[in-house]
Amino acid sequence: MAEGLFKEGVAAGRLAPSQYADNFSDLHPPLIRHEALVEADRCYFCYDAPCLNACPTSIDIPLFIREISTGNPLGAAETIFEQNILGGMCARVCPTEQLCEEACVRMEAEGKPVKIGLLQRYATDIAMEEEKQFFTRAPETGKQVAVVGAGPAGLAAAHRLAMHGHTVTILDAREKAGGLNEYGIASYKSTNDFAQAEVDYVTAIGGITIRTGQILGEHFSLADLTRDHDAVFLGLGLGGVNALRAEGEAAEGVENAVDFIAELRQATDLASLPIGRRVVVIGGGMTAIDAAVQAKLLGADEVTIAYRRGKENMNASEFEQDLAASKGVNIRHWMAPVRVISENGKVIGIELEHTTLVDGSLKGTGDRALVAADQVFKAIGQTLATDGEGLILAGGKIEVDAEGKTSMAKVWAGGDCATGGDDLTVTAVAEGRDAAESIHRMLMS
Repeated sequence: MAEGLFKEGVAAGRLAPSQYADNFSDLHPPLIRHEALVEADRCYFCYDAPCLNACPTSIDIPLFIREISTGNPLGAAETIFEQNILGGMCARVCPTEQLCEEACVRMEAEGKPVKIGLLQRYATDIAMEEEKQFFTRAPETGKQVAVVGAGPAGLAAAHRLAMHGHTVTILDAREKAGGLNEYGIASYKSTNDFAQAEVDYVTAIGGITIRTGQILGEHFSLADLTRDHDAVFLGLGLGGVNALRAEGEAAEGVENAVDFIAELRQATDLASLPIGRRVVVIGGGMTAIDAAVQAKLLGADEVTIAYRRGKENMNASEFEQDLAASKGVNIRHWMAPVRVISENGKVIGIELEHTTLVDGSLKGTGDRALVAADQVFKAIGQTLATDGEGLILAGGKIEVDAEGKTSMAKVWAGGDCATGGDDLTVTAVAEGRDAAESIHRMLMS
């Protein structure tokens, strides 16, 4: 173990330089051809296909697996991309253990499902590596559509609109396109700059222009977009971060987990990233798990996740919770932050209160515990970073109907910023795709 690991406070270079590459290598190495054929042969090719019904984008899973089994990975990729143009990233980050693989008949019969996610990656990787495009643009319609946000929902909407012959301009606040795929996913889930390769693959259809550094409410307004375009799709995600509402949370060392993950994703030298010796992450979702695991992989000595409810209530899947535990992360349930303890303005610990349910409501018990920490990450949910600009909001998100239509004429929304989703990449893709079809019907009617 590297001597630097025992540096007190927040410090860089805790590990030997070679260890960073090992720690952040591909979580699930891709299948080689033989492995893919063997795995594909395990599929029963069910007629009623419960796996298909469990997929938010309704990919014909038995069909694409059969195509792999017959030596036709490009045909499999086309089947996948017909429903999910971001199938490559979804194969890497989708919680398949809760969706298609949980529904797999092999799972029920043997407790070991077909590795659908890895098979999907196998096919889509081949298509992208060969730059094989399966879709062409329809004749130009002359219609102009603005898409706000170059994340999964925005990219899926843009691709489907471009395929129908419309001209699309994507406006994104960040320096690079990709949204959470680029900035918000653990580095060991998406390696080798895959998010940017996927952006290039999606936009290769033509008719799509991406303008970065463009912020809604600062560089343009929703009124500008509806005036200058025939339709608008909002896939801007959730840019705000909820507060801990704990005493002393302004202390140095209290940071947003999403910012930490984004910084790590963009780092060219992981050894240069400072991390605390003792890290506490507040939250119970995927962001909390990603932040905690990566803190450990950067060399943190002790990493603790504190979640206010029980294990079964965590938004992070059981697989992700087990992954965190396997990396040495301590998950403490029924604990909520009440006070950040600081010295000379810097975090030295956090006070947590045990919680319980009383008549269905979460209450503090008064029993408290102190946890030493020199870094605290907030991962307790995000909020819409706009006032809605006249749109009706519900629960802090943009209210939409079943087709993604908002309360404003010519404006649709999807992904994390809109009501009805479950904050998954695959769901955002489905909502962007379906909203694009609704926009197309409106434009052509």
